[in-house]
Amino acid sequence: MAGMEKRMAAALAAVNAYIQQEEETACAHLAATQAAPPPAVQANMWGMSGRQEMMAMRRLIQMRAFDRFR
Repeated sequence: MAGMEKRMAAALAAVNAYIQQEEETACAHLAATQAAPPPAVQANMWGMSGRQEMMAMRRLIQMRAFDRFR
């Protein structure tokens, strides 16, 4: 019986150590991802306006809105 108790204690200690190691790894990974915030990106309003205008022109061409001028 004493041998069985020692084996059970060793198995429980190993499982406990594994769980503790996994928690430490998860905490370290979480801390690493939160420590470095992403750089602030400034919106280029002129570029967005130009792209929007190009898309609007392509949409009109696809709808053949300019066929009457040919």
